[in-house]
Amino acid sequence: MGSQGSHLEREPELNLILEETGFSLANLNRLHHRFRDLDRNHKGYLSLMDLHNIKELEMNPLGDRIINSFFPDGGHCVNFRGFVRVLAHFRPLKEEDPRVKDPHKPEPLNSRNNKLRFAFQLYDLDCDGKISKKEMLQVLRLMVGVEVTDEQLEVIADRTVQEADLDGDGAVSFVEFAKSLEKMNIEHKMSIRILK
Repeated sequence: MGSQGSHLEREPELNLILEETGFSLANLNRLHHRFRDLDRNHKGYLSLMDLHNIKELEMNPLGDRIINSFFPDGGHCVNFRGFVRVLAHFRPLKEEDPRVKDPHKPEPLNSRNNKLRFAFQLYDLDCDGKISKKEMLQVLRLMVGVEVTDEQLEVIADRTVQEADLDGDGAVSFVEFAKSLEKMNIEHKMSIRILK
């Protein structure tokens, strides 16, 4: 396994990480190498600034929201386990994954439901369990930039919330969000092929 494997083998929760993320040992080795590359000062954790060094996230209009998802409790650092737990949401789901059908094991992080929950929290800016028209508008602004006028964005946000809002409360709950995306192949849209 070489020197890369020996670093990963020192992870205190390696077996737990393998179990809860579903990553292969080879993928965890690659991710551990990437984690160490991002941890330039060898602190053993990543900060917000470390994650801002990921070019793909800097170019993504939702990059800040994705980066914030690594710090769910408002903390300022993420260890290797937390890092790969977030990335596990983007691992393609394989039907033959035994955890998918085992009622005694937690739902895999890369399940359709968990992928939807991850996407929902990107829109739920105030973390109140609902996506308001204002939140939808803020996220749309991030995603389209100056390509669309404010008036057009407001119409899109209003229509999107109205169509998904089944109970008429003016906001979109997680259940409504999931229902509105039931025909979308979220497993494909939220999968990164290298994360098998």
